Amino acid sequence: MRLLMCGGTVVDDGVMRRADVAIEGKTITAVGDVVPSTGDQIIECHGRLVLPGFVDVHSHTDGLVEDNAVQQALLKQGVTTVVTGQDGVSYAPGSGEYASNYFAAINGRHPHYDGGGVAGYLAAVQGRSRLNFAYLVPAGTVRSEVCGRSSAPANESQIARMVALVEQGMREGAVGVSTGLDYVPGIFATADEIAALCSPVAAAGGLYVTHMRGGYEANSAAGITEIAHIAAESGARVHISHFHAQAAIISSQLQHLRSLGVDTTFDAYPYTRGCTLLAMPLLPPELSVLPVETVVDLISDPGERTRLRRDWFPKVERNASLGPDWPSMITLAHIAAPEFAWAHGLTLEAAAMRAGTDAIEIALDLLAASQLEVNAVMAVPHQRSVVELATIFSHEGHMGGSDGIFIGAHPHPRARGTFARYLREYVRETPTWSWPEAVQHLSTAPAARFSLGQRGRIAAGWEADLIVVDPHTVADTATYEKPLAEAIGIDDVVVAGQQVLASGRLATTTPGRGLRREHTKN
Repeated sequence: MRLLMCGGTVVDDGVMRRADVAIEGKTITAVGDVVPSTGDQIIECHGRLVLPGFVDVHSHTDGLVEDNAVQQALLKQGVTTVVTGQDGVSYAPGSGEYASNYFAAINGRHPHYDGGGVAGYLAAVQGRSRLNFAYLVPAGTVRSEVCGRSSAPANESQIARMVALVEQGMREGAVGVSTGLDYVPGIFATADEIAALCSPVAAAGGLYVTHMRGGYEANSAAGITEIAHIAAESGARVHISHFHAQAAIISSQLQHLRSLGVDTTFDAYPYTRGCTLLAMPLLPPELSVLPVETVVDLISDPGERTRLRRDWFPKVERNASLGPDWPSMITLAHIAAPEFAWAHGLTLEAAAMRAGTDAIEIALDLLAASQLEVNAVMAVPHQRSVVELATIFSHEGHMGGSDGIFIGAHPHPRARGTFARYLREYVRETPTWSWPEAVQHLSTAPAARFSLGQRGRIAAGWEADLIVVDPHTVADTATYEKPLAEAIGIDDVVVAGQQVLASGRLATTTPGRGLRREHTKN
């Protein structure tokens, strides 16, 4: 049976034109005037745009493969492919135990992966989702597999074993390697260690994707300097995750990398607040790297709390990304302990007041009761305006990434709003991109950059991952106050030639795949 998308305006390769799209199997077979035949399935697209499906180049849906609500939230934004394995921590390679504990508040716990490396992770996706999943080898997971909980520099033998794990992951289809250099154990990795891991990635044509060291914003130069060293030593192409900083800083630092010959792109989302593990800024790395049970025992001990209050929390106050007002800048998004459910959506300052204590005490209580499974929305000192974000998004190196975290009762709205917000704010309301430029930033360039094969175009012979957009109504509805609201204006979506969202409702078909690295054919 043939699938026809009829009467819409196709946006592809810098051009908008009225055309029908014919699909057979997983492949687009014709774009133009197509005459329907008996038995064709037809999606009526008059008055709407037909676009290649969006690629979320920074996603934390790793353990949420089968979650229908997550799939629906992404499809209603037009996302058909997610890139997982971000920030240096995920399930493969290894058993997945490290990610399931340390990163549970970000990635969730995978329902099927129990080993088998990158191949096992990609196989676990097959036929269980309406979305496509690509995977980055997470360098922190690799480090934990080889070095355990050590904070010491890796020795020559350990680096060789880590490199072998990355090589295997690349052979099994990973699109690159990721680091999270403010998380553990990535924070303990040297630049030379990371460069060694990037060498097989460069040889395979993959990407080095990095959550830079040092907190971004005004500290970005330090992270950029390290990236330049890693790229020079390994020859890897670079993609910078969630580049948060003033527009002038981003522009100058990218120009600096490119002047050194470093092939660099980045993602940034259309919000000013971040979201992360509560433990990341509020516990010392040498404590966080220990087993969860050990950390919980320590932070439950009155003597250890006194030491942290005396020796560690003054450093939190001096953190350039937080500062002395940190209790009012951190909003609780996910708390695994049911007895603290009342605190969801409150700042640490407000939660402490309600509990009759202070921010340090309530933070440690939450972490201990939740076995560290707490995430939080983080305000930033510099609140970027729509105009400043538009400047960032207009950079040719920008790609769409949500950094979406779906775990939590009061999550960051970026998980359910990012891509619709791009279209509402930066195409329709504050014209930054034309529709063809939006496709370039959100579909075509990301698919090529992350080696996702014949995706990101609407042309005969290409994969049929397509979305239908109402240009007049597409919008995000999630807010910081009501973060669970879904996007509107994208009601019909096709993945691998099958309709997965029809009139705004999920279809029963699950054609999503674990994508192996595949360079685009000319």
